[in-house]
Amino acid sequence: MEKNVIFIKDEYITLSQLLKLTDQFPSGGVIKNYINEEGVFVNDELEFRRGKKLYHNDIVRLKTGEVFHVINEDAKQNE
Repeated sequence: MEKNVIFIKDEYITLSQLLKLTDQFPSGGVIKNYINEEGVFVNDELEFRRGKKLYHNDIVRLKTGEVFHVINEDAKQNE
């Protein structure tokens, strides 16, 4: 399973913001419905909150099998 890396500049990004960046969904409304109905795995825990804050090294997995790894650009430079 290949991880797609999502780079962020701030301390965190919300789950709905991350899903917008993935181009997996046509609109914010579809994202809202998907999270409410299907849920999304965040660090292997099922999450139904659109505003869930995602931080450096968090892993997001959709039920379709797509996996996204959150990387903070500042933390990446310090590694």
